[in-house]
Amino acid sequence: MKNFLENFSNNEKLAGWLFILPALVGTFIFIIIPVICSFALSFSKWDLLSPIEFVGLENYRLLFKEPLFYKILINTVVFAISTSVFGVIIPLILACILNSKIRGSEFFKTAYFLPFITPMIVVGVIWEWIFDPNIGFINYILNIHINWLYDSNFAMPALIIVSVWKLIGYNMIIFLGALSAISQNMFEAAKIDGANPIQTFIYVTVPLLSPSIFFVVIITAISSFQVFDLIYLMTQGGPLDSTNVLVYSIYKNAFEYFNVGKASAIAYVLFFIILVLTLIQWSIRKKLVYNEN
Repeated sequence: MKNFLENFSNNEKLAGWLFILPALVGTFIFIIIPVICSFALSFSKWDLLSPIEFVGLENYRLLFKEPLFYKILINTVVFAISTSVFGVIIPLILACILNSKIRGSEFFKTAYFLPFITPMIVVGVIWEWIFDPNIGFINYILNIHINWLYDSNFAMPALIIVSVWKLIGYNMIIFLGALSAISQNMFEAAKIDGANPIQTFIYVTVPLLSPSIFFVVIITAISSFQVFDLIYLMTQGGPLDSTNVLVYSIYKNAFEYFNVGKASAIAYVLFFIILVLTLIQWSIRKKLVYNEN
């Protein structure tokens, strides 16, 4: 036993493989196998009870002939783009303000980050009350009467507001970390050259933060395309499918309509969209990211 332990400790390659083995097994069982199975199911017809029936591209053909699918697709794109834009711009501005060492900056950092670590079920319950048309906080403060979550014109903007509010703290912390790595000499040089705060922000801060901005845009866009819990908790895709998105449609088709083949086909349409967007963003990174080789 002693010799085995000595040989094990001296064999770094074997030790390394043994340490990463649990992660590899988990990845294979919970990611790789489901991905392969769901891809096969996208070419099949299955209701979780009957035998699996191969139908070829029928699920995809019917999917692209369905008007509701295009509405769901547009909803997903609108939600993802809106969340990505506001979920990057607002945290960036807040990070620049807090980085200027204003009074109480540590309190504001904590306050902005708290929503990110708050469970989504709590966020959904609180914001449902805030958007309530009768006793809601927003209608009371603004002295208006809008059926936020029950009006097809306002339900999606309401969800975008909640999503951005929850993301602000996380993205802001990333920007603050990047700002702390920038030499203050750059800002002092810009000030000596006569640049005002807005010019400094546009021509100094943004280019130097472009790697972090690029990273935040990608992860925010991917997470926004995969939104589910917020929709499930607050609107269930309504009213009139105005907030129905691709991931929620996957859930509905698989576990309510028991159409696993169609759900798998939607999943791979979503995968293709995210893959294409990520490749486009990655291909143009040299034009967007400062000093990118």
